[in-house]
Amino acid sequence: MQHKKKQKLESEPKLPLNPFIIPNNNRTYTNRHKHQIARDMLERYTGSPPEAFGKQIILTNFDYYLERFHNQCGDTRTHGSAMGVVHSKKVGVSIVDFSIGSPTAALIIELLATLDPKAVLLLGMCGGLHRSLKVGDFVLPTAAIRDEGASRHFMPLQVPALPTFKIQKFVSQILVERSLDYRTGVVHTTDYRFWEFDQKFKAQLYEERALAIEMESATLFIAGFASKVPIGALLLVSDLPLQRGGIKTKKSAKAVFREFTDLHLEVGIKSMSEIAERGEHIRHYKW
Repeated sequence: MQHKKKQKLESEPKLPLNPFIIPNNNRTYTNRHKHQIARDMLERYTGSPPEAFGKQIILTNFDYYLERFHNQCGDTRTHGSAMGVVHSKKVGVSIVDFSIGSPTAALIIELLATLDPKAVLLLGMCGGLHRSLKVGDFVLPTAAIRDEGASRHFMPLQVPALPTFKIQKFVSQILVERSLDYRTGVVHTTDYRFWEFDQKFKAQLYEERALAIEMESATLFIAGFASKVPIGALLLVSDLPLQRGGIKTKKSAKAVFREFTDLHLEVGIKSMSEIAERGEHIRHYKW
């Protein structure tokens, strides 16, 4: 009886002898049932079987990016009940349009975690807050302010939202090689739409000295860190909401897509394919 008990204990994960540490069984890598459900959901939401995805994945909020990717190098394009995806065997990259906002950003990370991707990169858009920024500029976030609700379900609020360093390094190298200017700094992630008309909120942004504002980066960084998904971001300044007449409109949005999408995609595809070719380990440590 004692021998059987000893075998059982040795087969269980060894935890630090700290009564305040509670095992988290709510991650896709610790919960087999959740892993199965999330994998099934990924196929249902995207219309694509998990095995079709590349190990390098680009995330976007816009169907236009899928269209351009498909025209440039895509093989198959599908759309499930909620998201669209295009796969490219040529460059070893898949691109997913997961829609907009913090909740869907958290969701797509948990679904992609079942694939154990090597690298994930957000090609998103942001509103430029600093007076030196102009439409079409690239922002490579070094961190994101967690002013949204989804990330708190993954990590305590005192944990900073940081991208995976090596992914940002790869993107930076591609930008430099192409002589493309870019800015680094902290971006503000919010789930507050129409904040542009809230004077108190805008005063807060000024006090923070945030470089830009958007709706997904902090959630992606925190959910990726918690779910062991290496994640980075390259943001395109699509509007200047603090300036007079700077809020994005239907007309200005079309102009941004037309002028800057292909270059944005080019940098993202090159970054992800370079990671695939070099075969480098992206995550610095395991826990």
